[in-house]
Amino acid sequence: MTGSTPADMINLRLILVSGKTKEFFFSPNDSAADIAKHVYDNWPMDWEEEQVSSPNILRLIYQGRFLHGNVTLGALKLPLGKTTVMHLVARETLPEPNSQGNQPLLSFQ
Repeated sequence: MTGSTPADMINLRLILVSGKTKEFFFSPNDSAADIAKHVYDNWPMDWEEEQVSSPNILRLIYQGRFLHGNVTLGALKLPLGKTTVMHLVARETLPEPNSQGNQPLLSFQ
């Protein structure tokens, strides 16, 4: 898909724990929750072994931090027309901010 990202979209390359990857196009207005729902609704055939029961347990990790559901790609200042890599994991709950002594999780108002 290299070089074919529309100029007004963000190409997300999502990586599972298994190492499998898939690319999806999203708008800067799409939130982490929107992305989880879209990926769940369009689950790739070659990810069948990793299929989850609900989009609500899909979590995105960007630059080592879990993204809360309301964070948009635009708020992260991701470049339009480019590919950004994120990890996708199945996890029931997010860790509390500062629970590991790290900076708070990304959350934009």
